[in-house]
Amino acid sequence: MLRIFHNTSYDFIRWWKWAAGLTAAFLLIGLASYIQAPINYSIEFTGGTLVQVKFRQPPDVAALRARMTAAGVQGAEITQFGSPTEYTIRAQEARLVASQDTAAGTVARRIRTALLSTYGAGNAEVMRTEAVGPRVGSELRRNALIAMIVSFFITLIYLAVRFEWRMGLAAVVATAHDFVATLVFLKLMHLEVSLMVVAGLLTVIGYSMNDTVIIFDRLREDLRKARNESLYDTLNRAINETLPRSIITHSLSLTSVLALLLLGGEVIRPFAWVMAFGIFTGTFSSMYVAAPILIWIERKWPRKTSVARRSSTATRTSPTPRSPATATR
Repeated sequence: MLRIFHNTSYDFIRWWKWAAGLTAAFLLIGLASYIQAPINYSIEFTGGTLVQVKFRQPPDVAALRARMTAAGVQGAEITQFGSPTEYTIRAQEARLVASQDTAAGTVARRIRTALLSTYGAGNAEVMRTEAVGPRVGSELRRNALIAMIVSFFITLIYLAVRFEWRMGLAAVVATAHDFVATLVFLKLMHLEVSLMVVAGLLTVIGYSMNDTVIIFDRLREDLRKARNESLYDTLNRAINETLPRSIITHSLSLTSVLALLLLGGEVIRPFAWVMAFGIFTGTFSSMYVAAPILIWIERKWPRKTSVARRSSTATRTSPTPRSPATATR
């Protein structure tokens, strides 16, 4: 049987200060970008019309925009979509969005008629049409927000039941970190937030929690063995013992996501980006967010067991000089 990274003893937590600095910088840059410009919602959430068109030859974008204006579609956003001959035309101007409620598909039909009359049926083919009214878009946005809040609270309840409060709190902070970091990633990558991206966010929450739970489960088993070592060393032991499983699981997951990124097309690509980042940040947070926070909590509120006594004296018993327990002083 193939065994990789078996019986390793890497000191992963040693680098937690560097990891904390990188995380803080990443989150601050992301939050600053949110202040400069709001998040980019898709047609599904804002309402409006989107038409995906495939031309026989790459079109003149300026002429195409002028043709849309002449057809009564003011302020159309024209974007290349995948190959040089594929474009999306978005109409999100307030008056056009409002018209979707009174006559669904009116704007889409106007765009289609203008395209076919200008380029001909053989030179421009409408591949996809989405038309969402403002009321439907508002309801979808509210429902998506409710879905994320409910899933997050269910996650918190599950962690509270599965672990005692110290481990549960550390796992909750790590999961919250992954959620916020993924939102920052969406903004920095200028990805459009659609229903598919929301599904990706919910998946990332579950993936992140699963990785932390596996490490903390192994930590709990190792603590019961009552070895004469600090919590710092026991955490490193738990991470090393779950390392083969983590590498295989994350590699297979990342392979599937990369296939979606490369071959899945433009529609599913934002979802694949969210999942790829979720795999990375889920692994990162389980080692460099959950573990150091657990050590800090154990030191701040030590439990009345032999384990707590060992963790509280980590700076004396740990063979590693750069213990996070030392750094919390």
